[in-house]
Amino acid sequence: MLFPAQPGVLASVHESYNYIHPRPNVILQLHKQLYSFTKSSIGGAYKNSDNSISETDEEGKQVVRFQPIAAYLTPSAMESLCSAFIESLEKGEYDALMLIPLFIFDFIYIHPFNDGNGRMSRLLTLLLFYRAGYTVGKYISLEKLIENSKETYYEALRDSSAGWHDNRNDYLPFVRYYLAILQKAYNVFEERIEHLQHRKFSKSDRIKKVIDRKIGKINKKEIMEACPDISKITIERTLTSLVKSGCLIKIGGGPSVYYGKVNTTVSNRFT
Repeated sequence: MLFPAQPGVLASVHESYNYIHPRPNVILQLHKQLYSFTKSSIGGAYKNSDNSISETDEEGKQVVRFQPIAAYLTPSAMESLCSAFIESLEKGEYDALMLIPLFIFDFIYIHPFNDGNGRMSRLLTLLLFYRAGYTVGKYISLEKLIENSKETYYEALRDSSAGWHDNRNDYLPFVRYYLAILQKAYNVFEERIEHLQHRKFSKSDRIKKVIDRKIGKINKKEIMEACPDISKITIERTLTSLVKSGCLIKIGGGPSVYYGKVNTTVSNRFT
């Protein structure tokens, strides 16, 4: 299960990310701050016993996804991870957008803490994206986007993990997933800004703009999420009109119905 980070440590990242460097002692401090509002004494210390990455399957059984490194190797592994990341950034041979998912993936698979590894990975995601100039996480919850795509998240972890202990794994599936999350966050942010800018437009015009922006098929639920202030009836009425005018085609039926554009811009053809 994915849990949100505590407000205190989040506020620190939001407000002071330029001064928070991704070094082992800083990560330990963030972990300590994460647990500062609990009675737990594990905050700010690496794991003292071996752990594993697991999840609950459909039958309610715990399935081990991956076996991280041994507890006694954790301090040196974290030192190596942070040093390699900082050195790569300073060299400038690779874009930060490529290096950040690699750092997060290795952090997850080192699994340095007894508890809170998932929360820390998402906190570090915010921190590193902020430091690289991608601050959309201030306005759109990356954590929620990951939560909403949990199955894809675990698939990306699985696909990138084979051979990790021997440095033979393929990071690409996880990199693609993480960059898709960032892109999704910017898309949602853009939609919200456009929603505020286009309030003067009619509701049907706003629905048509949502459809125009969508690549491929779209369903009623996606339109409702993009236009939360427009009633379901208005959306259905507009979709029906677009189908009748030949701008859209209806695909399927019932709850799974989708709509596809007929090789044109809906806004230009609909009257």
